[in-house]
Amino acid sequence: MKTVVVVGGGITGLSTMYYLQRTVKARSLSVRLILIEGNEELGGKIRTVHNGPFKIEAGADSIVARKQNVKPFIKELNLEEQVVYNATGKSFIHTDGMLKGIPEDALFGIPMSLESLAKSDLVSAQGKVDALKDFYTKNETFTKNDSIGSFLESFLGKELVQKQISPVLSGVYSGKLNELTIAKTLPEMLDYKNEYGSIIRGLSENKQKYLSKGNKKFLSFKNGLSTLVDRIEESLDLVEISKGVSVDKIGREDEGYIISLANGETLETDFIVLSTPHTVAQELLGDRELDEDFDGLINSSMISVYLGFDIPDSKLPKDGTGFIAGDNSDLICNACTWTSRKWEHTSENSQLLVRLFYKSSSPDYERLRSLTNQELIQVALRDIKNSLSISADPVTNEVTKWHENMPNYHIKHPQIVQSLEAKISENYPNVLLAGCSYNGVGIPDCIADGEKKAQEICLKL
Repeated sequence: MKTVVVVGGGITGLSTMYYLQRTVKARSLSVRLILIEGNEELGGKIRTVHNGPFKIEAGADSIVARKQNVKPFIKELNLEEQVVYNATGKSFIHTDGMLKGIPEDALFGIPMSLESLAKSDLVSAQGKVDALKDFYTKNETFTKNDSIGSFLESFLGKELVQKQISPVLSGVYSGKLNELTIAKTLPEMLDYKNEYGSIIRGLSENKQKYLSKGNKKFLSFKNGLSTLVDRIEESLDLVEISKGVSVDKIGREDEGYIISLANGETLETDFIVLSTPHTVAQELLGDRELDEDFDGLINSSMISVYLGFDIPDSKLPKDGTGFIAGDNSDLICNACTWTSRKWEHTSENSQLLVRLFYKSSSPDYERLRSLTNQELIQVALRDIKNSLSISADPVTNEVTKWHENMPNYHIKHPQIVQSLEAKISENYPNVLLAGCSYNGVGIPDCIADGEKKAQEICLKL
């Protein structure tokens, strides 16, 4: 009997096991499946906290609806009736002491039409003229391994990128645009430029791809994202799941591996999927030949602060769902989601619930790291007062710190991952790296990576 061990019970590890089990059942294979998670709960960066009338997502808060693997996966798990979509509305950028709306007809701040560009309040007339060169300038040099920031600036102009696109896109991918690749952010933008001769024209021609359920681009579940984790766990009836047990070491033995657990137990296995942060995988393998590649992978950090108030969310600007702090903002936070407005299911009585983000890209981050939770709450309250003119005391809060745990896909990331996977394939056959450290940060990307790793293993069973 073959044994497969998945180390790490986040969404990638869970998805890997889900697809492994599905194949094992379909082919009536004799395979032992083991999932090991060091924490007491599965889910990784997915964790829903129920606090009075509020549902708070301490980690990821939604799933991108347009990803093709999302709806089939949800249907297979019989969760379709539990799905909820985000309320649509304006997103703002806080700049020059005020909130300015991001054009609604835009993707991550990139205009999807000439009208969207023309109506922007964030860019000057000259900046809009500069962006028109997108329509008559050909791409002759850029590939998907180049910087997304340099690519966008070359065709859309520096002002549009800096004032409207960069605050949005940098926030989503936790890094500076000039240090992020096209391949790991928006590869289709290069395709559009090459096919249509214009990024804006390409987006306009493919607009329906980015619209879902009446422009509802994100989804969650009535009882929060942990619903997905719980349902996958419930379905893993052939899988031995160990929670609260960490892995100390991985060693070779004949043609297989020995996994040493912190509780003193050992496991013999034929296949291992390391669905952990890359720093954990590096420590478990303990191979100096891999250290240079592992060390080349970069993580960023983030602090999330939720504040719930006993006031109606109608106190917020009409039709708004949140803001991003621009370069000229006097706020400490990088962004703020008006959670109760964007996600109606998170507040039973439509009381105001907001979430503020403080990222390591901010010069204030090192100071914020040293603050207590109560001190961080005071920082967040000042930001709420300065941005929304709300000075009420919160009735609940939730502070989450993700230190050195947010993957940052810099320019050399694809080459490093390719090199790392090649070395592991040669020196550690049947050991696979999986998860957001390598192949995509979104939940759909993690699910797809889990399915891919399961398929690779099933070919050898």
